[in-house]
Amino acid sequence: MSDVVNLNRFRKRAAKESAAKQADANRARFGRSKSERAQEQQRVERARELLDQHRLSDGEAS
Repeated sequence: MSDVVNLNRFRKRAAKESAAKQADANRARFGRSKSERAQEQQRVERARELLDQHRLSDGEAS
């Protein structure tokens, strides 16, 4: 005879494994490493500084 299997437990385990696979795929697709986030932050700050350097004061407008 074969073993009795609880189908609800089987379904839950299958759903959990499927969700874990999807989460891994999403992390690989959308996740960024710490160095990538730091590099992006530096790029944004540099662009902001360059823009501020070209800003005209109120009295300097021609």
